[in-house]
Amino acid sequence: MKKRIVDEIEFELSSGNVFADLGLPGADKLQIKSGLVGEIRNAMRKLDLTQEEAARRMGVAQPKVSGMLRGDFFGLSERKLMDCLNRLGYDIEISIKPAANAIGHLKLAVA
Repeated sequence: MKKRIVDEIEFELSSGNVFADLGLPGADKLQIKSGLVGEIRNAMRKLDLTQEEAARRMGVAQPKVSGMLRGDFFGLSERKLMDCLNRLGYDIEISIKPAANAIGHLKLAVA
C-alpha cells in the first residue's frame, strides 16, 4: 500500500476496497455485498419505505433489514441481496469478460 505525507502526517492510500485494506478474507465479496446493501438503502429512501415495509417487500424479517442497514450483512449471500433489490424494483445485469490478469476479480458497477 502506498504511503503519503501531508502536513507532516503519514497515511496510507486506500486500495479502493476498505475490506482488503483491513486484511479481511473475502474482501472482494464483502465489497460487493456492501455495495448491494448501499443500493438497498438508496431504494428504501427513494421509495420512502420503513424497515417493516421494505422487509415485507423483500421477503425478509424486519430485524434482518435493521442489521443489514447497520452493516451486519455477513449472513446474507450476494444472491439474496440481489433478490432484495429485484423486489425493490431494480434490474440486475451480470457481465462476464476475460480478465486482464491471470486471476479475475469481482466488481460492482451501479448505474
